[in-house]
Amino acid sequence: MNTMFALQMVALLAVFYFFIMRPSQTKAKKEKEFESGLKVGDKIITKSGFHGKIAEIGETTVVIETMSGKLKIERSAISLDLTIAQNKKA
Repeated sequence: MNTMFALQMVALLAVFYFFIMRPSQTKAKKEKEFESGLKVGDKIITKSGFHGKIAEIGETTVVIETMSGKLKIERSAISLDLTIAQNKKA
């Protein structure tokens, strides 16, 4: 009976890892690669919904040009999913 419980715990941990931990690690890696690959002139959308074009790039921040002027934002505020979807439409 004790070995059956241990087997169930191992199976539960494996399911937890492959369905919860692994996908979030993969997504974090993709976002980090995306942030490091940004360049001046890229059209982006922020997580809060601002549309703009990158004007300047700093170490952890970017300056984007919007229709109302320039905004300085953190790189992490740029949405990977929304930006990719916008660039596929164009």
